[in-house]
Amino acid sequence: MTKRIAILGAGPSGLAQLRAFQSAKEKGEDIPEIVCFEKQDDWGGLWNYTWRTGVDQYGEPVHGSMYRYLWSNGPKEGLEFADYSFEEHFGKQIASYPPREVLFDYIKGRVEKAGVRDLIRFETVVRHVEKIDGKFHVTVCDLPNDREYTEEFDHVICATGHFSTPNVPEFKGFDKFPGRVLHAHDFRDAVEFKDQDILIIGTSYSAEDIGSQCWKYGCKSVTVSHRTAPMGFKWPDNWQEVPLLTHVDGNTAHFKDGTSKDIDAILLCTGYQHHFPFMEDALRLRTANRLATADLYKGVAWVHDPDLFYLGMQDQWFTFNMFDAQAWWVRDAIMGKIQIPGKAEMEKDVADRVAREDAGEDDYAAIEYQAEYIKELISETDYPSFDVDGATEAFFAWKGHKKEDIMTFRNNSYKSVITGTMAPKHHTPWKDALDDSLEVYLQN
Repeated sequence: MTKRIAILGAGPSGLAQLRAFQSAKEKGEDIPEIVCFEKQDDWGGLWNYTWRTGVDQYGEPVHGSMYRYLWSNGPKEGLEFADYSFEEHFGKQIASYPPREVLFDYIKGRVEKAGVRDLIRFETVVRHVEKIDGKFHVTVCDLPNDREYTEEFDHVICATGHFSTPNVPEFKGFDKFPGRVLHAHDFRDAVEFKDQDILIIGTSYSAEDIGSQCWKYGCKSVTVSHRTAPMGFKWPDNWQEVPLLTHVDGNTAHFKDGTSKDIDAILLCTGYQHHFPFMEDALRLRTANRLATADLYKGVAWVHDPDLFYLGMQDQWFTFNMFDAQAWWVRDAIMGKIQIPGKAEMEKDVADRVAREDAGEDDYAAIEYQAEYIKELISETDYPSFDVDGATEAFFAWKGHKKEDIMTFRNNSYKSVITGTMAPKHHTPWKDALDDSLEVYLQN
């Protein structure tokens, strides 16, 4: 097979794609020539922590939104690779909510075993992708040498993620606020906010988790401002939920219900944009953050030109194993094992997915919707079948545990759907586990 494939990004989605092709090669199949471009100097995408914010040493926007002390906010039993269990990697079963360093180690373990690192050009940023005479022209910059060059490819797989370009609103008085105003993308260390009264704007997972981090590491109080509805968990005593911020006057934040609160710092947990400035207009995905993305057949093939694929662009309950399901499907489409239909049929597929998502009434329906999507993709490839329903049950149990107590849900354990083994209880309750290093975590 003489096709050339460009994979943009070596985070969990890009690495899933590399593993998918390597898995076919392992079985004796001819695979295309693959080049993966990665802006950072290591693989792992958002799991590759950096202290940097704003721009990196080359003046490029910092990709990472990862912060110190991040622990998985969903059970690892919902994201385990079907072809590489936690037990295979660590030599034993581990607790259900690993910190960042532990998950990063696990992600790396699979691709190190697969031996795909030499397919990645690190510190190489994609500048422009366009299609000319049936070929993709991909222009990149080799950052350490400040050298731009263009190569031709038959297919492009965009795996650059959508949690790295922050959505940053403005409120009246921000320009004169004497404290720190930052987006979650630039949050790095909860210790910075020790003994401070912090205001969080937004009710997303980052609002819940960054607030919890700051509480754990000793902030004085947390006030969360919501646009539509409060999160409604049983928060600690020094935590309150209020309606939307109207304006800030000096240190005082004023809210829609007429209440106010003196604060020291403002954290914007206001989400991210799907942002692909390197794609020419005709190839650029424009979608809301939802389970049924716009313009992607089977959630991955660009309906206007199915030689182009996007991975991991959905809002996410499932993560690593969903990226796998997508990557195996994309591989088989590229290798001719899966036939992609005409444009009208692809557009109908997208419309059907949107309608099915819209018919769902709550988070439980959304989790089931994404589980069915994964089952659908897996059924069309040789990705190792796993108990997706079992993973769904772990997510349902997790939702219940969060409702019971938002500050203790990480102390619960679930059963691996890959090995059938129950996770042990972690040696230290999450709120008391201030050292989240790999060495300390694995002492269970």
